[in-house]
Parts: sequence; C-alpha cells; structure tokens
Amino acid sequence: MSISAQQHQLRASIHTLGCKLNYAESADLKERFERLGYAIVPFGEATDVIVVNTCTVTEQADTECRKIIRRGLRTSPDAVVAVTGCYAQLQPEEIASIDGVKGIFGAAEKTSIPDRIDELRTTVSPRIYVSELTDDLAFVPARSSDSDSRTRAFVKLQDGCDYSCTFCTIPLARGHSRSMDYDKVMHEMADLERTGYSEVVLTGINLGEYRSVTGERLIDVMKAVDARSPSFRIRISSIEPNTVRQEHIDLVASSSVFCHHFHLPLQHGSADLLRAMRRRYNPDMYRDVVNRIVASMPHAAIGVDVIVGFPGETDALFEESCDFIASLPFTYLHVFTYSEREHTPAASLPDPVPMRLRRARTARLRALSDRRRDEFQRRFEHTVQYVVPEAFDHTTSTWSGWTSNYVRVRFEGPSTLLKRRYRVLLGIASEGVVDASLLEAVELRTMPVMIDIPVHQEAVQ
Repeated sequence: MSISAQQHQLRASIHTLGCKLNYAESADLKERFERLGYAIVPFGEATDVIVVNTCTVTEQADTECRKIIRRGLRTSPDAVVAVTGCYAQLQPEEIASIDGVKGIFGAAEKTSIPDRIDELRTTVSPRIYVSELTDDLAFVPARSSDSDSRTRAFVKLQDGCDYSCTFCTIPLARGHSRSMDYDKVMHEMADLERTGYSEVVLTGINLGEYRSVTGERLIDVMKAVDARSPSFRIRISSIEPNTVRQEHIDLVASSSVFCHHFHLPLQHGSADLLRAMRRRYNPDMYRDVVNRIVASMPHAAIGVDVIVGFPGETDALFEESCDFIASLPFTYLHVFTYSEREHTPAASLPDPVPMRLRRARTARLRALSDRRRDEFQRRFEHTVQYVVPEAFDHTTSTWSGWTSNYVRVRFEGPSTLLKRRYRVLLGIASEGVVDASLLEAVELRTMPVMIDIPVHQEAVQ
C-alpha cells in the first residue's frame, strides 16, 4: 500500500477514450491502484487521483481529451491528475500546458502511474515521463471487462504496428508490433474460463500480425483455443484484410466457439487513394476477402472502417468509394472524418478537402451504414438466436446484448441473468435494436455459436 493510502483510503478515477486496447490497459491500471489500497470511483465523482487514458486518432479526439482533463479538475481541483495514452506519447508538452496536470506518461511508462502518485503530489510543475519507443519495448498484457456484469472480457494479444499508413500516428504512439507469449495466451484463456466470462474479445492494434516469440501466429492461437472448447464464445476484433487467410475463415465457419463477425478496415474504395494511404491491398483484394467470408457464412456480420476526406479525394473519387462500398455485402460502417495529424506524411499532401465537404460526405456514408444495419437485422426477425445479456435497464426490466453475428437484441427478463447465454426469439427490428422474447437458458458448453431457425409470424404474436 502506498504511504498516502495507508493513512486513509484514497480514491482514484480512471477515464478512458479511444480503442478497446486503451480500455484493457485502463483495467490493468485499475487493478494496480487497488493493490496499492485505492478505492476506484466513477469519473465525475470527488476523487484524490484522476487518470485520463487518451486517444489521438483525430484532432477531435485531442480536443475531447483536453475537455475531459478540465472536467475532472473542475470536480476534484486538488486531485493528482495523470495523463497517459497515445495523445500523451505524441504531445506531452501540449498536455503539460493544462493547468492542474501533474504527470504525463508515455506508452512505456503507463504502468508506473500508480507507483508515482505520491511523488507527483508535491510537484509544482508537471512532470513528463515520456521516452522514445525503441525496438526492445516489451509487450504489456492487459484485459478489461465491459461492465460490472463481467460477461464480456477484452484481451490484448498484440500491441503496436509496423505498417506505415500515411494518415496514422499509431506506430509513433505505440511503437513496433509485439505480441503476448503463446503460453501466456493459453494461461489467460484458462483463467478467463475459471472467472466465468460468456464472451472474450481478442484485441490488438494489428491483431492479424500476432506473432509470439516462439513463432506462433494468430491462426495457431485460434486453433488451440477452439480445440479447448471453452465455455465462452470468442469474438475477433478489427483485423487487417491483408492478414485474413482462408484458414481463418474456415476455422470460424466450422467453429462452435468463434463468433461469425469480422471487422475489416477498408479506409477507401478507390485504388488510387489506397495507394496514397499506403494500404497493403486494393479494392479487388478487399472484395475477395469479404466474398469468401460471406460464401462460408452468409449470416456473418461484416464491419468496415472508412476514412472520408483524405487529401486528393475529389468528388469523382468519393463517388467511386461510395459505389464500391455499396456493392459490398457489409453490415455496418465506422466512418471517420479525415483529420490532419502532425508527423504523418498525409498531413503534407496536396489538395486537402474542405471540412464542410468532409462532414457532408461523412453524413452520407453514415446514413448508408444505418440502412445496411437495419436491413441486416431484419433478416433475422422471427428467428431463434443465442444472446449474451450484458446490460440491464432497471426502469424497463430489459436486458440488452449481442448475438454471435452482432445483432443487438433487447428482451425482458429478471435482473439475475448473468454469465450465461440464452435462446431468444427475435421479433421486430427498430432503430438499431431487435426486440426479442426470452426462451431458455442454455449450458455454455452444449450449444453452437448461433442458429437460424425461422419461426412463423403467429409464434411471435
């Protein structure tokens, strides 16, 4: 226990922005604080320590980080404020200029935050703990739970990236690609099963490039975990399309463990702009991956990342991208408005797109995404599916959760539905969610990942 925490129980609050990896790393920080005797309180409550784990994917993300820091200081003006994450790694001096910040911690120093709080209490000016990310930067494991129900865990298998996409700061902020040891992955899976999770999400900055020090690749992890037939289902987070092999698709299609859901960053539908972005595929290669997934799993969810307003995106190139995206059997889009990032090659490219055009194009693709998600969900109306309940609304006595293929479901049930999967009868899809009726609980080891049983309309009424 820290010296301060010995005198009375101190409180710490951690606010996380950005990707699932950040959330997993924040969960690790939470456990480190608790081991030192701190009580973890929600962000916004009075506290003695505030940690903000930041993102810097866009200029808007930077702005949001600064707002969160100032909001925390308004609530707890005497708190020790420590800032970490990608924004802290790349712009420590900018964060240090915010009055009240005590410490800025880079990627390599993130885990040391709890142990440095006592020394930060007495500092007059902000201390910056940010070092250059060298090739010997070690992998730091982390995992998080999505809620107090602890039904879904996010497990960090890989960190960093060796790609050189012209728009991206991640290699600068997180360093080279590195992965969890294969034996540790197997130990982590066993521990998660003992804990009783219903779903585990495998995450990484560039998950498809997972390679352990002993040479195992992602497919080896997938095969080993599938062979264990764990009591939880497994979802793969975002994976680069150039790293998806037929063996990945075949394993997921035949598995009773892996969710039928792929999230594949596209970024643009124009071959010219993909080259300008230094992506490692072209539209035809991307289409081939998607088509092979859908051929094996017609019901699979396909998520797509898209960047709008990249330098040189003319009206014609945007229309080309829209036409390509619309031709894909995708389920939903994550649309990002391009933002110039310091120290990236794209920031100095000619022909920037006016911001009003970027926003208008973003809105158009998001509308397409909404339509496609609605169409996808309607395909499963009046079918029986399995769902993991994750969040309970006490005002309506309803649960919400996700099917294997990422259909959001809402159904009535007692508040005690935890750490199980349930058969539900899907009703009508509306505004991004499908209302359903609870049928029965199912033992986790004795069920497929998903089923698709049509039910006559009369059965729903």
